Amino acid sequence: MKYFKRLFTTSLLVLVIGMATHAQITEKASYGKFAITNATIHTVTNGVIKNGIVLIDGETIVHVGKNAKITTDYKRIDASGKHVYPGFMDAGTQLGLQEIGAVAVTNDQAELGDYNPHVRAFTAVNPSSVSIPVTRVNGVTHAISMPVSGQLSGKATLIDLYGYSPDSMAVQPNAAMHLNWPTAQKAGQWDDRSDKEIQKEYKENLKKLNDFWSRAEFYNKMMSAYEQNPDQKEKPDANKKMQAMREVVTGQIPVIVSVDAKKDILNAIEWIEKHPDARFILAGVQDGWRVADEIAEAGLPCLVSTLYTPNRDYDNYQRPYQNPGKLHEAGVKVAIATGGVENVRNAPYHAGFAANYGLGKEEALKAITINAAEIFGVDDKLGSIEKGKKANLFIADGDPFQPMNHITQVFISGYKIPMVSRHTQLYEEYLDRGAKKNN
Repeated sequence: MKYFKRLFTTSLLVLVIGMATHAQITEKASYGKFAITNATIHTVTNGVIKNGIVLIDGETIVHVGKNAKITTDYKRIDASGKHVYPGFMDAGTQLGLQEIGAVAVTNDQAELGDYNPHVRAFTAVNPSSVSIPVTRVNGVTHAISMPVSGQLSGKATLIDLYGYSPDSMAVQPNAAMHLNWPTAQKAGQWDDRSDKEIQKEYKENLKKLNDFWSRAEFYNKMMSAYEQNPDQKEKPDANKKMQAMREVVTGQIPVIVSVDAKKDILNAIEWIEKHPDARFILAGVQDGWRVADEIAEAGLPCLVSTLYTPNRDYDNYQRPYQNPGKLHEAGVKVAIATGGVENVRNAPYHAGFAANYGLGKEEALKAITINAAEIFGVDDKLGSIEKGKKANLFIADGDPFQPMNHITQVFISGYKIPMVSRHTQLYEEYLDRGAKKNN
């Protein structure tokens, strides 16, 4: 039995490696100078430019406007009748950290233990993941990838969806810390714990979190005192977990707090307000529409999706679609986060649902571009089409929130990306099979 189990696992692993390798056997991305002409440019921050020109030199946008002198060393791309958008950003995924859930060796998004602040998603990202090309050809050019297990899961990374190593993909190696808020709710219908047991477990988990956070703050004070006067102070003992928390408790990087239920959101806000030196972002917030005013008053941005079932049997089916719009209406800055791996490619459609159920198209576009960039402090590089920013953008033949329209070309860090993925390869393969059979 053990032999067959090992054989099955090995076979799946070989399949995964083969798929990943197959996904990378494409034409090479090209790099240099590109001139996109005659386009409708959706800058996000400076309106829409008709019949505009975008010039790309290396990884940088060097011109956005109607008129430009285009020298002969620029490769022209005629975008007549087409639209240019900033590359979309998914603000919460496990891209590059997971391939097949049933094969343990392809899963790097979950570590053992409840407190792993020293774990860095950046070091585990697999540039050859099959899901990455599938995602980027749909207009998502960069994404937050983060560990998800335990209470304090580890550090998320912001990556471009093109590159041959984590270093070449990294926009922000350490973009945020991920905290799963301890819930005071039943985990589901199968959860047979009593209310008393749930509250007891919640209080225990909250105490552990408070104790860990207090230790981190104390460690930071000791290390700061030593660094200011190393000759007069004794150096604290090395502690990789506490060292990893220093940039968290001081607010150098934000904390993504994953929380969904109304009561849990309110509990999280109360706890957050007791830690003014740190920065926080709420994620998930499926009941956010119920407490939107409280979230807005706390000044907390939210990472949201739209494709999930309502939390309660009596909730209207539209609530997940309406949640981003309700939060925005209350004054909350929202960004799109699908929370997955293989379906990150659907991030534009999450924004599309939100647009049609109250958020509006303009704000939905911001939610998947500039809002996400601002929340993670990279709006000087990403999130809009502006001179001096990274050339992360794409050309589409229509509204990218509509599945029937197509992304015709993607640029990531100035690289003109081949519009090939495992999905397109399989499409071509089976299309050819049908043609051969008919002949």
